[in-house]
Amino acid sequence: MEAAGNLRAVHTLEHISSGKVREIYSVADDRLVIVATDRISAFDVILDEPIPDKGRVLTGLSLHWLDLLDTPNHLLSAGIGDIPGLTPRERAHLAGRAMVVRRAEVIPMECVVRGYLYGSSWNEYAAGGGPTTEHLSPGLQQASRLPEPIFTPATKAQSGHDENLTEPDARALVGDVVYEELRRRSIDLYLRGAEHAAERGIILADTKFEFGTVAGELILIDEILTPDSSRYWPADAWATGTTMPSFDKQPVRDWLEGQDWDKRPPAPPLPEDIVADTRSRYIEAVERLTGRSSGGYVAAAGGLE
Repeated sequence: MEAAGNLRAVHTLEHISSGKVREIYSVADDRLVIVATDRISAFDVILDEPIPDKGRVLTGLSLHWLDLLDTPNHLLSAGIGDIPGLTPRERAHLAGRAMVVRRAEVIPMECVVRGYLYGSSWNEYAAGGGPTTEHLSPGLQQASRLPEPIFTPATKAQSGHDENLTEPDARALVGDVVYEELRRRSIDLYLRGAEHAAERGIILADTKFEFGTVAGELILIDEILTPDSSRYWPADAWATGTTMPSFDKQPVRDWLEGQDWDKRPPAPPLPEDIVADTRSRYIEAVERLTGRSSGGYVAAAGGLE
């Protein structure tokens, strides 16, 4: 079995592109297969060590949200039987980590929604303001809850960091009508996701969505509300003016920050305890958000690798 962190583990399908975490294949003129690997990146560098089961638990969480939120999206099937021509080895590899989706024309803008002042927006605000924080009142602290969620779109960078857009620049990029619809739908999805998370003792601090069009219909694409695209905090640990623990790759980032590394490839090899800690954070988030055991999903999807 090829490791789930490998860049390429499927050879019978036409490979379209590789991302930091995902592989995309073509199965028909109007269909793609998106595969969530166990790869992990930090500071825009893909690390050599995968996080076991990460791709499967995040796929399971995306499927949970797509079902719960019931919004127009690209998903056709999560069944391996709907992907033709796979070898037994490829079927085992893809089980639980692949989605068959409609091929969409991707809108070149990340639709970021923030309910709390943190990360790049906090850094921008603390430095005097910018595209994502220019309308915020003075006196806020790191991790402050915002009076209402803010829509802070960004460019979709093919490499390196996404860059925040001003509202005029975002409107110029996609047009006023599309901008307003993206803003409305993104904030609505965030609010519904945040409410569901809050019922389970988790704060959804911020998230990003991606959209595309199929035959003129605007639909949600890619992952949705996973720890890879969102910032989740334990509600009982929330405090303003401090760094928040999160259900994501924070152990990886924290460990790397303590190394003598210039944030260029290759990254230092991750210790086993950091890999294990990161895996446990992803799994805890998924189990709390879905109310189901991730082990059950992983086992049903093909077992541990």
